[in-house]
Amino acid sequence: MTRTIHVAHSPDSDDAFMFYALAEHKIDTEGFTYVHELQDIESLNQRALRAELEVTAVSIHAYAYLADRYALLPHGASIGDRYGPRLVAREPMTRDALRGKRIAIPGFKTTAYLALRLFEPEFEPVPTPFDEIEDAVVDGKADVGLLIHEGQLTFGDRGLHLIQDLGEWWFQETGLPLPLGGNVVRKDLGEATIAKISRHLRASIAYALEHRAEALDHAMKFARGLDRSKADAFVGMYVNDWTLDYGDQGREAVRLLLERGMEAGVIPNRVHVEFVED
Repeated sequence: MTRTIHVAHSPDSDDAFMFYALAEHKIDTEGFTYVHELQDIESLNQRALRAELEVTAVSIHAYAYLADRYALLPHGASIGDRYGPRLVAREPMTRDALRGKRIAIPGFKTTAYLALRLFEPEFEPVPTPFDEIEDAVVDGKADVGLLIHEGQLTFGDRGLHLIQDLGEWWFQETGLPLPLGGNVVRKDLGEATIAKISRHLRASIAYALEHRAEALDHAMKFARGLDRSKADAFVGMYVNDWTLDYGDQGREAVRLLLERGMEAGVIPNRVHVEFVED
């Protein structure tokens, strides 16, 4: 049976890397045709809240508001193992000094924002497109920037100082990696379709990891100014064994992060986390 499935993800080198085999028809999709839609993660979060998308990347924070309609696929997670969103400023700054500061954030439903609220609850959020956050800090529109995506590697080139890596902080707090993003599938697609989608996504990630050079060539189209070595490093940060499957630790990290968010009053209700099982 031929079926068209719309898959949405960020226009980033790591997402492009993991979806390469699907986008370039490198694997058998058993009659399914995948149409790719590329948007920034906060836009995808908002579209998923409206249940517009069949399969999409979302922030783990946003999943808290989607769990009634979407399940987490076991493949495609972006998980930071002692690294993650980074707080940067024009000058060195202590953690205590963050209180009350204007912090440029990439969106209220991003996991970066949730982690920041757990790290420092009292600040003035300045919603800013993720690729303009460095500029906002350099230009003085914000005191501090919360960087996701490639900005985690490039902030030093702008003369900015690292205040805190929230992935490292989370590890020190919990001993777990920080689950930042995942792929979700709408439950109303039905078990058979969901099982196929899950299989295809895992095969796409495995293909990219096994054919790294050609997948990286594809990802370079989305590297936003990174040279190949930095793009390779960035892809390596977020496409790894955790991406093939969350594993027990990754699943526990998702549950704990959302539980902590609820306890802190960032997330309004306890979340029942549902993973698609292969």
